[in-house]
Amino acid sequence: MNRRHFLSTSALGAALSATQATAANENYQPKKAVMKLGCQSAPATDQRLQFFKRHSVNNISIDSPRDEGNGPGYPTVEELSQLKERADKHGVSVDMFTPSFLASSHIDNTRRPAIMLGQSPERDKDIDDVHKMIQNCAKVGIPQIKYNMSILGVVRLPQRTPGRGGSSYSTWRFKDAKPKTPLTKAGVVTPEIYWERITYFLNKVIPVANEYKVRMACHPHDPGMPPEGYQGVHTVLGTVDGLKKFVSIQESPYHGLNFCQGTVSEMLEDPGKEIFDVIRYFGSRKKIFNVHFRNIRGKRSDFMEVYHDEGDISFVKAMMVYKEVGYPYMMMPDHVPQHPDDPHGDQAFAFAYGYIRGLIQMAQQM
Repeated sequence: MNRRHFLSTSALGAALSATQATAANENYQPKKAVMKLGCQSAPATDQRLQFFKRHSVNNISIDSPRDEGNGPGYPTVEELSQLKERADKHGVSVDMFTPSFLASSHIDNTRRPAIMLGQSPERDKDIDDVHKMIQNCAKVGIPQIKYNMSILGVVRLPQRTPGRGGSSYSTWRFKDAKPKTPLTKAGVVTPEIYWERITYFLNKVIPVANEYKVRMACHPHDPGMPPEGYQGVHTVLGTVDGLKKFVSIQESPYHGLNFCQGTVSEMLEDPGKEIFDVIRYFGSRKKIFNVHFRNIRGKRSDFMEVYHDEGDISFVKAMMVYKEVGYPYMMMPDHVPQHPDDPHGDQAFAFAYGYIRGLIQMAQQM
């Protein structure tokens, strides 16, 4: 392939073409890239905040300061204020909060499962705690909350795939899956049952989010499962069509997605080609509130989670699409490869920060 052909067919070539157009037209005003490098790794200790700041991570999501089953079932204003003040001291902004329940955990291991099991009146008590969480985040200036509506949690094989430099990659192949039990304690959860529970939650929560102007960012199901489901559960937020239905249930600027690009890529048969139009769909409708910027190698029902620079998705092109739709919030790594010399993932996170930061700077210059 000659140089001219390569540039004309690559994301880099598209970016260079935009730069040339700028030079040729004095009136040309490119869109400004306004996304931010972020992270959600916990806890938000002074040591961790220094780690973020050293690596140009100036915006973060924080987890609940304690188990929300002890004391009030939600973080207090005082607790959230203390976390924000600690972050502020290091020059780091708290842009999002993640509660300890409604997490990406398997229902059999979840201490507060009532919302996802559809159990009343217990779920109403938990939803009331979500209301208080929204109110308290608004009071201290935390603009969004990340949550899951998960029964299966994050499903992977116990065996990891060997990766570069002695690392290993989290892997999923549906054909090799052997669940511990045929069903979870949720039993058979049909699409109709799942949608009822999701809709019940949204109808009670999003009006409160509207009132307090706090964005609610829901993570998709990871991974999407075949139509017959897995362990009796039909993962309705495991397809693009399911996510489209989800964001339409409540018409609100405070109802949208924690758009895990890795998870959404796992829904697709050809993610290297399909993901960009999915970003455009949700991004142009302002339904992306946070991005988990993660790459995979593979496709639906057969993939591994790899380093940012070696997957099937062009992250140069993806970043330019986020710029195209005017996405303004955090771009963060979530899952990273593992290595025995890096037991807490700090090396892998540092690599991810630098890679994402470089892509953001590229987008800002184009």
